[in-house]
Amino acid sequence: MRKFGLIILLAALTLILTSCGSKDNPYSQNQSEDKTLKVGITQFVAHPALDLDQKGFLDQMKEEGFIEGENVEFDIKNSQGDPNLAKTVADKFVADKVDLILAITTPSSLAAAQATKGTGIPVVFIAVSDAVKAGLIEELDQPTGTNITGVYSADPVEQQMDLIQEIQPSVKKLGVIYNAGEANSVSNVEKIKDYLSDKVEVVEVTVAGSSEVQAAAQSLVGSVDAVFMPQDNTVMSAVEALIKVCQDNDIPLYTGDTESVKKGALATLGNDEYDCGRQGAVIAARILNGEKAGNIVPEEIRKRTLLVNQKAAGEYGIKLPQKVLSRADEVIK
Repeated sequence: MRKFGLIILLAALTLILTSCGSKDNPYSQNQSEDKTLKVGITQFVAHPALDLDQKGFLDQMKEEGFIEGENVEFDIKNSQGDPNLAKTVADKFVADKVDLILAITTPSSLAAAQATKGTGIPVVFIAVSDAVKAGLIEELDQPTGTNITGVYSADPVEQQMDLIQEIQPSVKKLGVIYNAGEANSVSNVEKIKDYLSDKVEVVEVTVAGSSEVQAAAQSLVGSVDAVFMPQDNTVMSAVEALIKVCQDNDIPLYTGDTESVKKGALATLGNDEYDCGRQGAVIAARILNGEKAGNIVPEEIRKRTLLVNQKAAGEYGIKLPQKVLSRADEVIK
């Protein structure tokens, strides 16, 4: 009888533990119900840096055990740089009752945050420079208590300006091209002006769309010693036109984006966007495995890369300092 009683007790404990696990862990519950999870990915615009964010996310999700076609479906949408379309995409994900939204860039994250209000659908943001100023979160180092968390990637603006002055000490006027409608760009340009206030004159040119980038660049010809392109989605999507104008007129171009250096800009200390995507996937996996988004502290991007283009420097007649070459993560020749 004593043995029989022990068996009954173990069976009861197993039933209780199984029940608790299903309640607290939605992913376990979904697995037991053989349900495929739905993850909506909203990307504001297509360009190499943001494409790397998405690729890093998908690669890391696979490593976390979320296999497309087996236990998860990824619905990937691109808003083509249109804030209204970003809102439409976010609304669609809410209507589809996705299990999580990955939002790439500030405009996509803001649209997802607005659309998911009151729904409880978790949002993970990446490629967002200033998550507090954008209004996505209230504090950097605290759990949000909401349905939103993610990876913020403030551009290392001061180090980027130091790099320009180290490579080109003679710079007195620096042209900056950006979209004034992008909150992250406005924030970065303000930081640039504050940091260079007593050293270098900043000449600003704003654009409203990628089709205006070439004309904006041409307006700086003859009036600046170098051009800097911050992490601006609108300008980055037309970087080829900017590079051509700068090369045709011998104006060294610096950027906040590593992929643009590979295309012909001179140098950057930039965020590693592929790794940023992977970092966001680790957070997403934690949520899909049962943690609440509001309990996860937003993280700062963990990896940055110093990239220089020696070939482009030669075309601009600039000899890169050995100190820069020695500490570069990659030198394009």
